[in-house]
Formats: sequence, structure tokens, C-alpha cells
Amino acid sequence: MSALSPHLLEEIKALPARYPQPRSAVMPALDLAQEELGYLTPEAMSEVAVALQLDPGYVEGVATFYTLFHLEPVGKHRFYVCTNLSCTLRGAEEIVEHMRGAIGVKEAGEVSKDGLFSYEEVECMGACEYAPMLRVDHRYHYDLTAAKIDQLVAERKSSSVPLSPTLSPSGERGLPKPKRTRKKAGG
Repeated sequence: MSALSPHLLEEIKALPARYPQPRSAVMPALDLAQEELGYLTPEAMSEVAVALQLDPGYVEGVATFYTLFHLEPVGKHRFYVCTNLSCTLRGAEEIVEHMRGAIGVKEAGEVSKDGLFSYEEVECMGACEYAPMLRVDHRYHYDLTAAKIDQLVAERKSSSVPLSPTLSPSGERGLPKPKRTRKKAGG
């Protein structure tokens, strides 16, 4: 029995054509597998290796090197809370403490009793000017407060449909996207 769905395996097999080197498809393939299963099982990593025609040891090495890949079950909604210097100076420790209470866990990596939540403390996510910040469900949230944490948790508890992932989050701060202008050639 396959750990990954046939549809996903076909999607993974198509990935190498999008990259100059087939090995470059490993991280996107593992990300797809993790999104389907919730975490990466040894069977899923082996299936990714076969689908990409790569050595299973290489695939497992990538999966174990990067902390964004999980080898054990995590909550359906995993909060990645930045605790680097800028975020810590602007209240990340208080945010983490509040987060623990809001999702009902005692420490990072623990999964809430309902299986919905877990959190992880991470290093810089490149948005120091908006500290403290976190990522959940592929979206970034900035200028965190206890009230914002409560809102994020409540939205996820009441959501009957999965919150759609996006690679270009907008609206968290209510700021419009910057407009790009092109200079005219020669002028």
C-alpha cells in the first residue's frame, strides 16, 4: 500500500522538469508529501525518492536537515513563532507563553489534545520590522498581540474548510502591495 496518493506521486514525478537539476525538486516534493500526510513518514520519503529517481538516503538527508520538514505528527495548524532578537525585544516570549495557553500545550512540539494545534519556535523569518511575527497555514502574521493570537486560534477552531495556503500573503497588516514602475529606456 502506498503512503502517498497516486495523484500526488504523478505531481511529484512532474517536478524535475521544472528545475535545472532533478535534485532541486526534492524540497518541493517533500513539501507536497508533508502537506498530504501532515508529516513525513519513512515510506513517504522512499516513495518521493523513487518518484524522483534519487537515492533514498539523499531524500532522507534533505528531510532531516531542514526544520520545516516534520518526521513526527504535528498539529493540523502549526504555528511557527519567531523568537529571534527583534521579535524577542518586541514581546515574542509573551506571545509564546500566550500561545501555549491558547492552544492547550505546555511546550514546543507538543500536539493539542484535539490534534488541531502545535507550535515551534523558529529563528528569523525576515520580517523584523513587523515583530513579533509568526507563520501559520502558509501565511505570515505581524505585530502580534495576545488578542491577535486568540483570533488566529479561534478562526482555526471554527473553520470547517481548510484555510487555503498562499505563497504571497496579503492583508495581514492592511497594507497595499507596492506598485512597481518601469523607467522608460533612454529617459
